[in-house]
Amino acid sequence: MARSALLNVMVQAAMKAGKSLSRDFGEVQNLQVSMKGPGDFVSAADRKAEKIVREELMKARPTYGFAGEESEEIKGTDGAHRWLVDPLDGTTNFLHGIPMFAVSIALERNGEIVAGVIFNPATDELYATERGGGAFMNDRRLRVAARRVLSDCVIACGIPHLGMNNHGKFLVELRHVMGETAGVRRTGSAALDLAYVAAGRFDGYWERGMEAWDIAAGALMVREAGGFATDWEGGTTLLESGEVVAGNEYIHKALREVIKRPVPTN
Repeated sequence: MARSALLNVMVQAAMKAGKSLSRDFGEVQNLQVSMKGPGDFVSAADRKAEKIVREELMKARPTYGFAGEESEEIKGTDGAHRWLVDPLDGTTNFLHGIPMFAVSIALERNGEIVAGVIFNPATDELYATERGGGAFMNDRRLRVAARRVLSDCVIACGIPHLGMNNHGKFLVELRHVMGETAGVRRTGSAALDLAYVAAGRFDGYWERGMEAWDIAAGALMVREAGGFATDWEGGTTLLESGEVVAGNEYIHKALREVIKRPVPTN
């Protein structure tokens, strides 16, 4: 794909952070057998990856704002641009030696996401997109899956863990989706879930309780691959609400209807 200068900056930042994470991931696998465990090490790896991304992006565009998971937000002086960065999406996977994690970078311009990069260094898969330019994985153009009925579909989700709310609501949603689909999957990385929808690996995806940097790049990826990524009402407030539903035209609509069904009475 032909990349703009901005997208090249994002790709370089993601890949540089990814190399750092790859080295640390090898160490984490060794730390699994230690008494102390890898928790502190992973936290340091996460912060180091964000520092790499922030330095690369701010060096290229010093007037842009920066919002990342591991540090305080930096207000940009140009007032129009902001980077949204999750340096290690899938921290729990990383912690347990599971090779499903990613660096996620999105660029927001005047409140709209205009570019995104998602990089999984464990699989060497680089997803990149720009508004109006399509979505690509390692330079192969992506299209969402073409299935039209939920009974043929594999749907991804996020499962609320310890310390999160809405466990009961999720179980109701899951019950409804389980009864309508060919399968439900949980990867542990929202960025990869959305990238997989864009790539046609998953037919749809839903989750609540997200931060903007978790889903900004992936949501644009899905749209540029011909799909829909919205809040639960079908609107554009997903970055504010933290709720996301994604899929092609047919599955997006059907999935939204299913997850909003009331609690069953039997």
